[in-house]
Amino acid sequence: MSQKDLWVSVLKRLQPTIKKANFITWFQNTTALSVETGVLTVGVPTAFAKSWLMDRYNLKILQAAKEVDSSIESVEYEVLGKLNEEGNTFAVNINSLFVDEGVKNVRKVRNLNEVRVGKGPGNKRVVSQMINRRYTLSNFVVGSDNRLPHAACQAVAGMPGGIYNPLYIYGTVGLGKTHLLQAVGNEILKNFPDQVIKYITAERFVTEVVDAIGKRHMSQFKDRYRNVDCFLIDDVQFFARKDSSQQEFFHTFNELYDGNKQIVLTSDRAPSELDGLDERLKSRFSMGMVTELLLPDFETRLAILQQKCGEYGVIMDPEVLCFIATNVQTSVRELEGVLKQVVADMQLFERVATIRSVADIIRRMNKAQKIIGYDIEARGGKIVARSAADIMNIVADYYGVTVDQIVGKDRHRGVMVPRQISMYLIKNELGDSYEKIGMGFGGRNHTTVMHACSKTVDMLKTDLRLVRDLNAIKREMGL
Repeated sequence: MSQKDLWVSVLKRLQPTIKKANFITWFQNTTALSVETGVLTVGVPTAFAKSWLMDRYNLKILQAAKEVDSSIESVEYEVLGKLNEEGNTFAVNINSLFVDEGVKNVRKVRNLNEVRVGKGPGNKRVVSQMINRRYTLSNFVVGSDNRLPHAACQAVAGMPGGIYNPLYIYGTVGLGKTHLLQAVGNEILKNFPDQVIKYITAERFVTEVVDAIGKRHMSQFKDRYRNVDCFLIDDVQFFARKDSSQQEFFHTFNELYDGNKQIVLTSDRAPSELDGLDERLKSRFSMGMVTELLLPDFETRLAILQQKCGEYGVIMDPEVLCFIATNVQTSVRELEGVLKQVVADMQLFERVATIRSVADIIRRMNKAQKIIGYDIEARGGKIVARSAADIMNIVADYYGVTVDQIVGKDRHRGVMVPRQISMYLIKNELGDSYEKIGMGFGGRNHTTVMHACSKTVDMLKTDLRLVRDLNAIKREMGL
């Protein structure tokens, strides 16, 4: 068996144990270089891929390798840039492992009003309607910022009308509220095929109320919304200052709730912050489970990009994905929009995405107020923070504070920790002297900087959250 065939056998054993998007991203253009004295040497195309495989998949790779060759006792990794070169015969083409899936990588959007099941006689029949069947709980990328909303949706899908009723999900635009809302409906239909699900936006609900009043069809309107098992309504903030619609929705809500029917709502703000809404509605929105979708952190943004690359069937340099995740932070929708533009650029012009080309796309699309000051020139194209100002900007963005606060006199913990981490990183990554660092932090004494660095080292020994934060910041710095 050749080394390449051995690696293909290992990959086939790994494939079912790793999410497809991650598998494609991290194992593309890898190969087995040698097996000597019980050591399997794996060739990888970039240093970033080497680090990722060692940290995340080393044990799985070793177990799979042992199944193929029982003499293998450990795995080592070697970076070979030529594995990324077009036409090389050494690397394994990951797509060849998915030949049985045919064109499944190309996702098709189904009919926008798919009828699933109905209740009631004649023209009063109530039907289940979903906007998009591709929204599921399983393909929603879960991170620290959205774990609670996702878990609440899973609980609702497993027991509609239970303790999380109503379920109210809020957050700014583009974070995945509609995805979760419709995923609940799809999951309930999978678990309870006979239930009737109704999805609608608040704007559409208002339009239908106005139409029903004008045509004197309120009876049919009420039947359409009060004979369902699960009512999903998007963007309830649109009800503001629409009194007739609020009144009709209030009665619809009460009847469904009293009948133990599940209600799930989304909005761009918390119930208490909904101006122009009847206090009775605010109270009802708050009587179940209220959960917020937060802006995704770096790891979640990177995971989303990896998943989308898998869905689109494209391979992209992990460092390019890290660059996108670093510079597009405002919403998942904008993150996906930038990725689509990058993919289109790759396919239309038949060229590989680079950090420089992606930076141009982000500037052109104006999806970042500024491209974080990275030196993207030498050093093998690797992203490197090149100044103390760059590091302070990255740390400030990560912790949600300002650079002025970091260099200022505030001694609150929410500012002290970012200040100490900034000093620690500037010292350890840039090699600046304690005196120089102190001058950059408002003229502080060098002993203050020494204390901050020493304290950070001590905290990293016991504070796992700080370790996680520091690793995330380093990734955003390209280290």
